[in-house]
Amino acid sequence: MRRVPRWALLSSGCAPVVLTGGWVVAGRLEGSSYDPATQTISVLAADGAAGAWVMTAALVALGLCHLVTAWGLRPAALPGRVALGCGGVAALVVALFPAPSSGGSLQHGSVAAVGFVLLAVWPVLAFDPGGTAPWGLRRVPCFAATAVMGAGAVWFLIEIQGNGAIGAAERFVTFVQSVWPFMVVASCVRHKRPAESRL
Repeated sequence: MRRVPRWALLSSGCAPVVLTGGWVVAGRLEGSSYDPATQTISVLAADGAAGAWVMTAALVALGLCHLVTAWGLRPAALPGRVALGCGGVAALVVALFPAPSSGGSLQHGSVAAVGFVLLAVWPVLAFDPGGTAPWGLRRVPCFAATAVMGAGAVWFLIEIQGNGAIGAAERFVTFVQSVWPFMVVASCVRHKRPAESRL
């Protein structure tokens, strides 16, 4: 099994930090008019938002983190690495096409939806059917991660329909999607190959 370079720990570990840091700082810049429970992250990056530059920079950094992690996650199956990398590209495109200050945007919404799907399915596509795979690339954790992300996406859709806690649901899904690559990389770095375990 190919090793994961240690720099992939940095790229994957930075992803949840830049994402949550971005929405916290941008939310503070936006002030009391912004409600993180009922308003989306896209509102923070929208044209004219006080913290748009912060949230946009966070989305760019998140996309780059996913791209670098996908490059370094060599033990993962190629379709999973491609999906993770394309999820990173989607984050970059979302940053390039911010939501308007009022109303919706088909471009922004479509790219965000594609990104959500790619980052939700990459664990299933990345799993290693061999019996000696690191924990993060085994069947049960991979399918469980995708199931949790899928459940979060369903919650998000329910909240959109009911005009409820859209922001809370979105933050749950995006945080899980940003932290899972780090968990996979960490499991790969700590994993001992069968030959090593016999030494």
